[in-house]
Amino acid sequence: MDDDLDNRDMLARRLQRAGYKVALAENGRQALDLVRTTTFDLVLLDLIMPGLDGLQVLQQMKADPALRHLPVIMLSALDDEQGIARCIELGASDYVAKPFNPVFLRARISAELERKRLRDQEQIYLHQIQQEQEKSERLLLNILPKAIADRLKQGESGIVDSFAEVTVLFADLIDFTAVATRLPAADVVRWLNGIFTALDELARKRGLEKIKTIGDAYMAVAGVPVPRPDHTEAVADFALEARDALAAFDRADDRTLRIRIGIHTGPVIAGIIGTNKFAYDLWGDTVNTASRMESHGQPDSIQVSAPTYERLKDRYDLEKRGAIEVKGKGEMVTYLLKGKKG
Repeated sequence: MDDDLDNRDMLARRLQRAGYKVALAENGRQALDLVRTTTFDLVLLDLIMPGLDGLQVLQQMKADPALRHLPVIMLSALDDEQGIARCIELGASDYVAKPFNPVFLRARISAELERKRLRDQEQIYLHQIQQEQEKSERLLLNILPKAIADRLKQGESGIVDSFAEVTVLFADLIDFTAVATRLPAADVVRWLNGIFTALDELARKRGLEKIKTIGDAYMAVAGVPVPRPDHTEAVADFALEARDALAAFDRADDRTLRIRIGIHTGPVIAGIIGTNKFAYDLWGDTVNTASRMESHGQPDSIQVSAPTYERLKDRYDLEKRGAIEVKGKGEMVTYLLKGKKG
């Protein structure tokens, strides 16, 4: 890009003979239009041009995110050290004085193009690394809660936390084994995947943490790993929505899908187990009791314990089931969650 026609033509011929493809601009405005509409590997920019001079063009290029990495070699007949320094400060890659030695200029161009090739290759590698990191991040978040994954990435190990009060839910499909024995394995897996995907979306909506699936059972919790004051309400809302969603879900053998849901509120210990295959899990009597609320429940019902009832009774409709004998727990008074009040 030079304001002198003879200089431009001479330079273009020399570069073309050296095997380069060349585009010419006779002023600064035209130069900017060219670099914004055409892909280039290198710009040779004269310091003195009509309209926008070389410094102004260079400034605008380096201020443009799409152009700032395009290498620029400044050309000028001026013996101006301050001008040279200003060009370098603005981001020019190199500076060649006119009249220039053709061999010297080709060497500068070749060196700059090689640096650009290496920078471009580096960007490709960095992009590939970023893609792999994002893939690893997605996989990690499919296994662990985000708060726990963040702690692991920060170098923390042996993660174990105690929570004074959380709400745990178990949901189980009734007669799953009988259905599974009558269907091809692929159909069973697709069916379960559809059900659990629907539950995962409801859990995400309500801010629950899915802990795991165990066969045809689904376990989730609220208040872990990040405590929240409304953990019981969040689980209750999830349970009501899950019950209604699964009631409308087509069962694999065309009969109505039936489920049991159990909920209990209390303290738990939560943490990571495993080293090669991570798993985030819960332990404690609260987990066992929530499981018993499900296994001792009634079809298409949401059975909750007394502690859960106490937290829900003012805002939800609950029916007292009464005292039932619970395996490993003895007699317990339980309630059936029907819906929300009002």
